[in-house]
Amino acid sequence: MSHFVRKQHLVSVIGEDFPQEFLSELSGRGACLNGLTRVEGGESFHWAGKYHDDMVGRDTLATDLNVLIGWEPKVCKSGNNADFVMLGNLDPAVQLAVLDQVAAPKLVVLDTMNFWMDVALDNLKKIIARVDVLTVNDEEARQLTGEHFLPKAARAIHAMGPKTVVIKKGEHGALMFQDEKVFFAPAFPLEKVVDPTGAGDTFAGGFIGYLASRHEATGEVSWEDMKQAVTVGSVMASFTCEAFGTSGLRALTAEDTQRRWEEYTQLTACGPLVWPA
Repeated sequence: MSHFVRKQHLVSVIGEDFPQEFLSELSGRGACLNGLTRVEGGESFHWAGKYHDDMVGRDTLATDLNVLIGWEPKVCKSGNNADFVMLGNLDPAVQLAVLDQVAAPKLVVLDTMNFWMDVALDNLKKIIARVDVLTVNDEEARQLTGEHFLPKAARAIHAMGPKTVVIKKGEHGALMFQDEKVFFAPAFPLEKVVDPTGAGDTFAGGFIGYLASRHEATGEVSWEDMKQAVTVGSVMASFTCEAFGTSGLRALTAEDTQRRWEEYTQLTACGPLVWPA
């Protein structure tokens, strides 16, 4: 997100083990850390997994919530008036608590996963009803709605509240639904995938970051802006997959992003259709 907007307010919790260099880099990129809680003596959230040969399927080896347990999020005063809110993939109760502290956001994007559908469905439905955009993968969309075909699943999610639904399909791209409009964007084809962990988070950050930058420039967010945001999210996610952890993003420049986006737009570009006489 910091590649697109300079004013970000981070709301999160970390343990004593969290590297200071990451915090310094976030601050240097314009992130306000007043909403960040560090628990002395605590350990940060930890996840470990093993990916299958296709680098899509994976087996979870460990999930340690650690300092996330019992955490009560506090949005800093300067973040209470945020125009754009990205609710990351956390307990729906935490997402509700964050949104309750933001006065009048213009756009709220929610990311979630099947785990919360299993253990916190009631709260999940409450937060879904209050957001503008929901991002889930195809399996999660089917589980949430009971609908196998994604257009029907998107329509069912619309009925829950969100005006816009983005359904991620990993290496096969993403679908976006809004009213009767549908948009598809492919994933950027990579010759080598090192670590896809966090690609969905990167997609969401690129998506809302681009929308925030467009609103800052024009005062609105159009359907065309939303379509471009999906392509930007896909491009940003591709950089995450090429390196371990966050290293693929930390070294990224605006020129790198622009160059890849131009390559990306050529994936589906073609001349006018000429029918045989």
